[in-house]
Amino acid sequence: MIHLATRHRNEIAAHGGRDYPYECCGLLLGTFSADGAKIVVETYPISNAREEDAKRNRFLIRPEELMRGERFAETKALEVIGFYHSHPDHPAIPSEYDLDHAWPVYSYIVVSVNAGEARELRSWEMEPDRSRFNEERIFKDSTAGETSLLAVDEAEIVKGS
Repeated sequence: MIHLATRHRNEIAAHGGRDYPYECCGLLLGTFSADGAKIVVETYPISNAREEDAKRNRFLIRPEELMRGERFAETKALEVIGFYHSHPDHPAIPSEYDLDHAWPVYSYIVVSVNAGEARELRSWEMEPDRSRFNEERIFKDSTAGETSLLAVDEAEIVKGS
């Protein structure tokens, strides 16, 4: 399970909309709780370093950008607990490419962006043997008065307990 505030969902959705028609990407910074849940405290947007013609369906986080994000997290006593990226004009479901380039333990949030509008946001965890992704339950931490920017509220699409 991942705890994700409306503010963080909106930051990811806005990043996906800004970078459309290219994939956006970033880090999820937070903590791992004793029961294994991940608690997002901050998003950390990163510029997609893929070559121009590949940015529509791939993202790349350069090692130095990842290290910069890790150092930033450490200054706030946080850890990298996952990654996010967008799928322009495609569903919020990880691709085979995503599976091939992911690591177990982390959360992988995918936001679907259609015609520049963030539609849905889903989170995924990789099996320890790296064979597949399983959808991860999103616990929506909300502050009074916050409104989701997503066209489809993930409460309508998140499955599981």
